[in-house]
Amino acid sequence: MATSEAVGAPPAVNATIEAKKPATQLIDPYNVAGQVDDSGNIKAIDYDQHSKDFAVPLLTQQHFDRFEAVTGKPVHRLMRRKLVFSHRDFDKILDFYEKHGSFMLYTGRGPSSGSMHLGHTVPFLFTKELQELFDVPLVIMMTDDEKYLFTRNKNDGVQKKGSAVEDFLHYSHDNIKDIIALGFDPAKTFIYTDYEYVGGHFYWNTSEFESLVTHNQASGAFGWNGSTNVGLVAYGAKQCVAAFPSSYPELYGYPDYRPPEFNPEAKRRFGPLASIPTLIPCAIDQEPYFRILRDRCERMTDPHPKTSLILSKFLTALQGPGGKMSASDPNSAIFMSDKPKQIKDKINKHAFSGGRESLEEHRKHGGNPDVDVAYTYLSYFLDSDEELEDLATKYRSGEMLTGEMKARCISELQAFVGDFQKKREGVTDEIMRNFTRPRKLVFGGNPNLGGKASDGVPGLFKTAEANGEANGEASAESKEREDGRGTKSERKAAKLAEKKAEKEKEKLALRGKGEDGEAAS
Repeated sequence: MATSEAVGAPPAVNATIEAKKPATQLIDPYNVAGQVDDSGNIKAIDYDQHSKDFAVPLLTQQHFDRFEAVTGKPVHRLMRRKLVFSHRDFDKILDFYEKHGSFMLYTGRGPSSGSMHLGHTVPFLFTKELQELFDVPLVIMMTDDEKYLFTRNKNDGVQKKGSAVEDFLHYSHDNIKDIIALGFDPAKTFIYTDYEYVGGHFYWNTSEFESLVTHNQASGAFGWNGSTNVGLVAYGAKQCVAAFPSSYPELYGYPDYRPPEFNPEAKRRFGPLASIPTLIPCAIDQEPYFRILRDRCERMTDPHPKTSLILSKFLTALQGPGGKMSASDPNSAIFMSDKPKQIKDKINKHAFSGGRESLEEHRKHGGNPDVDVAYTYLSYFLDSDEELEDLATKYRSGEMLTGEMKARCISELQAFVGDFQKKREGVTDEIMRNFTRPRKLVFGGNPNLGGKASDGVPGLFKTAEANGEANGEASAESKEREDGRGTKSERKAAKLAEKKAEKEKEKLALRGKGEDGEAAS
């Protein structure tokens, strides 16, 4: 049980604590805290209330039935257990996939430490399952620039040790290796850091999106004020346009707006990319970004369909259900780099218990698994629904004690983290760079449509046809010609290169002579 008392602290400290007590729960990209009551107790986060406050619909059995009808597979355990619990337009993504064959998955990670913790893995494990079920391309954004800006803003503009640009870039690389170790398919997954990738058509989209968001709108969504650095105020545009497939033309077989192939006229060729919808699996605290995005998708020069979201709850901190695991507090989280003894010690010493104060009371009245942290962790990582229900039943009846629940949790987490660490050891810099290299992704999409989604955009997305795009052209360009002449784009590029070489030859010949045509001395 948490308390607001600061024992032995001066009045100023107590006043500060009092000022920070949220009258209501606080959930945004930079703050997560349950409501604190008058006695100083932190209440569990009320996800239903948050959904009502921001009009985010809850997932229902109807969504699960639709999911299973489209994929032919049972819904993921996190959906069944209401840990992935709300959405925006999830049904529309399913409709589009059934009719057109594919969509883009997008999610991300803000790297603030060299190792991810258990809570960070949850959205990625769910995303991996979605990618495998739908066989679609996935983009993962590492927001190292945002973390640098936020940390420096938090430190009143002072750059402290361990929080320079290069530090956050290093965290990004370590976290990318962590993500890869979770088992993503390199053929259809692109991972990048903002510091290394942003430019080209991505930046073109960013600049346009920035023009659609006012300072007041950004401040209202994220809590910025007059002392917030301008980088943070503008940052949200990047995270928003990262959800546009048109920000990644190379992933679909198109050239990007980067030297030396820069061609402003080529923008016309990206029309079909604007027709592809995106599904974003993420925790509920990231939803404000995409609320802003959904309001502006259709105002872009190339209008994009509103992004869809499927939102998860937080993996609670060890101390209880009023907050989430934090990389800045080692005792609140199980890190993916923790050794078995560290995991055991953290669960035994810090995990909030739903048990009774005495053995006698627990045997008589039973415990509460709904607030028990060890049971909560098992609900995320234990595969068997039957075993999970059995644990809850025994705990409620008093048959199972808190120590036994913790022991079962420790065993499961040690196995999960241990398996992860073995895989992580095999992720080399070369493997990481393969994931971060912009290239055409290979994916099959809806098997009921013949796997044509692997051609990229073309041919499948009827909205592109409605926009006047030559639907089959890009599809033809993405395949090798049987006569060995190469694709249309390759032949055109070869002709341009030939003409350029001829012009260079002529220039060199003229330089060899004087301006008057005589040989230079």
